[in-house]
Amino acid sequence: MNNFEFVNPTKIIFGKDQLQKLQSELPENAKVLMLYGGGSIKKNGIYDRVMEALEGVSVTEFGGIPANPEYDILKEALAVIKDKDINFLLAVGGGSVIDGTKYLSSAALYEGEDPWDILAKGIRTEKGMPFGTVLTLPATGSEMNSGAVITRKSMKVKLPMGGPGLFPKFSFLDPTVVASIPQRQLANGLADAFTHVLEQYMTYPIGALIQDRFAEGVFQSIIEVAPRIMKDPSNYEAAANFMWSCTLALNGLIQKGVPTDWVIHMIGHELTALHGIDHARTLAIIAESHYLTSFETKKEKLAQYAERVWGITEGGLEEKAKAGIQKTKEFYESLGIDTKLSAYTNDYQGTAEEIEKRFNDRGIKGAGERGLVTPESVRKIVEMAY
Repeated sequence: MNNFEFVNPTKIIFGKDQLQKLQSELPENAKVLMLYGGGSIKKNGIYDRVMEALEGVSVTEFGGIPANPEYDILKEALAVIKDKDINFLLAVGGGSVIDGTKYLSSAALYEGEDPWDILAKGIRTEKGMPFGTVLTLPATGSEMNSGAVITRKSMKVKLPMGGPGLFPKFSFLDPTVVASIPQRQLANGLADAFTHVLEQYMTYPIGALIQDRFAEGVFQSIIEVAPRIMKDPSNYEAAANFMWSCTLALNGLIQKGVPTDWVIHMIGHELTALHGIDHARTLAIIAESHYLTSFETKKEKLAQYAERVWGITEGGLEEKAKAGIQKTKEFYESLGIDTKLSAYTNDYQGTAEEIEKRFNDRGIKGAGERGLVTPESVRKIVEMAY
């Protein structure tokens, strides 16, 4: 097991009927900017519950943050922060709203000339404006980590950011919100969380027994709960397990002391930027071809995964490993997610070459846990996913 440090300061308030505690989590004299997405929170009652909990607090609203948080829209919110002298941010939404709020947290205190540099130059955020979250869509784990990904449509780019200053102060996780989530978004959330675990697990054995077992437990929980939550999102027990699994998939715990991959996400972000495909679906598109391309370096862990998670006991190492890849593809498809790029766009020819070029332009010569995934390898992975 590798050396590591682990700090996660986010306070989780989990369960139903917890929002009444929201005001007590705010600092004194808070001037809050409440951020949300397309307005679904006004249809499902979450908006009213939050506003009731914030009675007497100075609150300014900013809605309209899209599914891939858009830089130019966030610039408008940044202007509101400065104009209204905001000192606390509250994200009410899923991962996109929370990611957008993280960017604003960083940009609000950024002392450079152009806050775009936070993303373009990968500037680490040591201190951000404090913020909290009310999670409405389990998927990304952004409610309990310090990372974010922001899109700039005019440049067709989707870039990551992060740093220790971007942990939420608190996050409210109420499983009852799951009942109002559309089927497509439920499927996306399950696929996103599942792939988060894959990226931190599917590397090579390093003797980190507890991290492996934690990861395998999250895998199994998602697999078990997926058909139940897709059939009946109002099932509180299923919703609670779904929500907590998504959070644990990316709160930093299972990646400590182990190598991690993230190639699937790196390529997936480019597919979203180029073609506007849902983030989770880009991950399902890339997973199989990535694991087949990197089979020799991953087959030990793939076989372990096949045996422990999917119960595959027949065959040798390579047979089990290949069965694990197939089971992963079948899991995505069981959610109604197509795993081929050609199912999402007719304009996929040349996509592989464009993504290879972007990796070269950014100086990414070797990605993945061993640094062996070259831009040329990336092109092959994307071509296989056509």
